[in-house]
Amino acid sequence: MKRYLNIIPALSLLLVLISCDAISQKKSDVRKVKLVAPKGKAIAAFAEGCFWCSEHIFESVVGIDSAISGYAGGNVPNPTYDLVNTETTGHAETVLVYYNPKIISYAELCKIFFASHDPTTPNQQGPDRGSSYRSILFYNGPTEKAMAEQAVKNISTSGRFKKAIVTQLKPLTEFYRAEEYHQDYIEHNPNQGYVKAVSMPRFELFKKTYKGKLR
Repeated sequence: MKRYLNIIPALSLLLVLISCDAISQKKSDVRKVKLVAPKGKAIAAFAEGCFWCSEHIFESVVGIDSAISGYAGGNVPNPTYDLVNTETTGHAETVLVYYNPKIISYAELCKIFFASHDPTTPNQQGPDRGSSYRSILFYNGPTEKAMAEQAVKNISTSGRFKKAIVTQLKPLTEFYRAEEYHQDYIEHNPNQGYVKAVSMPRFELFKKTYKGKLR
């Protein structure tokens, strides 16, 4: 599992790939989140590559209260960032979105999902490679499953992507909040190399692609 930092030495503009472990913290404050929304709100989860980017994107949309970076879709309890890095837990970097269903629907969230990443690259999103970066559309119950299936059909026939959609559909059964330093990472680290080179260009592309209301 890798991200890269933009390092600019005196006479170089070279992008250097380094392991995310370089910024990981040994103390783990990962915790399992109860999948119960506050009164009048709803929750949904999406895996679409780097959760730093996804969190920032979803929180920019009107109707979304907040997004949490974390891990879902795996088979190992209490995964840490370093453990997910091994690509052996089955987890993907995921955002848990809290939203107001009176303002924005699950179907619209699916549109945000497909507008904010490339769903045709298996186990990869941009420079990030590994199963923890795979594309997953999580759903709660049969109604959302049908809506998720329709969203995949819609994007598949839209002509936007030339390659086949590889997005997985999975029920949302567990979600683990990632270590605290991952939360609102872009807000707290706007000048970090990966953020400047990957996250923000991805966000700018999303703003050009998505037709909904942004803050």
